[in-house]
Amino acid sequence: MSHYYDNKPEVASKEGSITYEIYDKSITLVTDNGVFSKKRVDEGSFGFLRAIIPLSLGKKILDLGCGYGTIGLTLALFKNEARIDLADINTRALSLCTRNAHNLGVSERVTVIESDIYSNIEGLYDSIVVNPPIRAGKVVTYAMYDGAKQHLIDGGSLYVVIRKAQGAVSASEHIKEVFGNVTLLTRYKGYYIYQATKSN
Repeated sequence: MSHYYDNKPEVASKEGSITYEIYDKSITLVTDNGVFSKKRVDEGSFGFLRAIIPLSLGKKILDLGCGYGTIGLTLALFKNEARIDLADINTRALSLCTRNAHNLGVSERVTVIESDIYSNIEGLYDSIVVNPPIRAGKVVTYAMYDGAKQHLIDGGSLYVVIRKAQGAVSASEHIKEVFGNVTLLTRYKGYYIYQATKSN
């Protein structure tokens, strides 16, 4: 059985599109079978964006596990001075990312990377944003949190959204062990949004 967090989803393609409004922008993205939340922006991603768009995220941002680009490309529209890397293992999702970046006019500031977690990630970021693929299990999701620290500048932050019912509290405790700190920024419809900062 194929999953959205697989490398090459085998499910037949059936493209669609979604449109959502956040703050002052209306955004349309192309979606397809074999990607996460193809029919709508999931509540976690939407609440996550509402929380982090107003923050200063720096000039280099990584959206790890980007799917078809909801979080990273939305940030690209709001953060005009930032360069954003979007990384995922799902090649269909990455193809959609590339198209969506072009359609939104942000391609020059966006790089799409095929990567198994951090395997193809190089350099340091001001911010790493993660809506983790909970169904992939803790081995995958916790590796996303653990690897963030070495890919952040000193003072850079990991931002994560996790549903309370899917282990938000235990995940935050693990993140605190890795970073030495974790802050609950806000709650949104059962989702918890956390920030952990790499100490200088």
